[in-house]
Amino acid sequence: MSVAGGHPGDVLRAHAPIGLSVKSLGNGALWLAAFLSGFVIEEPAPYELYMALLCVVWLACGLRLRREFGPLIICLMLFVTGGLASVPLANEFGEAAMYIAVTGFLAITSIFYAAILADDPGRFRIIQNGYTISAVFVSAIGIAGYFHLFPGAEYFTLYDRARGTFQDPNVFGPFLVLPALLLIQTLLRNSVLKNLHLLLPLTVLLLGIFLSFSRGAWGVLFAGVLVVYFLALVTEQSNRRRTRLVMLGIAGVLAVFALLAAALSIDTVAAMFEQRARLVQDYDSSRLGRFARYALGFQLVMEHPLGLGPLGFRNYFPEDTHNVYLKGFTTYGWLGGTAYIALALWTICAMVPLLFKSRPWTAFTQSVFAVLVAHLILSAIIDTDRWRHMYMLYGLAWGMIATDRIERRRFRLSGINYQKGRASAD
Repeated sequence: MSVAGGHPGDVLRAHAPIGLSVKSLGNGALWLAAFLSGFVIEEPAPYELYMALLCVVWLACGLRLRREFGPLIICLMLFVTGGLASVPLANEFGEAAMYIAVTGFLAITSIFYAAILADDPGRFRIIQNGYTISAVFVSAIGIAGYFHLFPGAEYFTLYDRARGTFQDPNVFGPFLVLPALLLIQTLLRNSVLKNLHLLLPLTVLLLGIFLSFSRGAWGVLFAGVLVVYFLALVTEQSNRRRTRLVMLGIAGVLAVFALLAAALSIDTVAAMFEQRARLVQDYDSSRLGRFARYALGFQLVMEHPLGLGPLGFRNYFPEDTHNVYLKGFTTYGWLGGTAYIALALWTICAMVPLLFKSRPWTAFTQSVFAVLVAHLILSAIIDTDRWRHMYMLYGLAWGMIATDRIERRRFRLSGINYQKGRASAD
């Protein structure tokens, strides 16, 4: 966090040990925030309570809202404003107001992560470490729950699917994808032999994603791996290392098939996989199923500029939207729905140039980009509006975007060519 434009310890430069301890305390608090993001099985979750306190404390210490991530702030403000305008239309005013209040809080957490990284991009390592350890831990809990490895383990399953410390397997699975990609990135870019210890946590994450039996999570993982692997190939300049990447890709595919074969050798796993692997489920194609609700829902949107009110969609249909873009217009009105689509497109377009720049955080940026793009595609068939890690992804993305813009401005003001300046800095 910045205090008067610097890090927490900067105001104590004359007392270096104290300054270092303050900075370490701040970094530890940030690590804990990333770690707690995996524990949302009950509401209010520990993550929410902790983030509420952390945001207040760090804002009081001088966290700066920079213009470089202004689009994130503006789009989220318009999104929440659309929701507030829609609240009076809801049947249950109190419930609707609380719904939008939670959205507003999650928007603040997104801005918090952007500000944290814009202030010090090196903090990505802290967030990455906390998130990865959390994901491996909750994935292990989900796996143990699925196989009933301890008394009461069924609490961590739902509909015979692993859910870990989440309310829904469809959130649990996608949450695990980013740390899985980060581990894969390390194996792709560095010596596999020197990183053999990463194979165990990666296996735990992949098995957790599989046992969530979430088609969305499988799709996010598949799309994410394709993106980071493609980026690794096109940004690698050495033919020898490019050949190595091809061999690793082949080995990775064979390893996945081996793991899949081992898992499907268990009858209960095979039966659930056969059921969940169908592209279209009964609840998708029924008369008022998921796909039918899309068309009917967008017809309603055209007649209600302010939306239907938070949670108002269920007054017309037996189930929720299962489409975050439709949800944007029905819950947050035309203003909120448009603002959300603008945020999604703006974020992706702003991130693309960062993917091909050599930075210490390039692999992290590429992984965030891959997972965010996959989530935005998934959002067309699943309602990701209240996913805590989705707001974190937006914050991390804009933190990296802001970092690049700050660097550019700094070099421009100093009269140094940006690319030459970066080359010498690297």
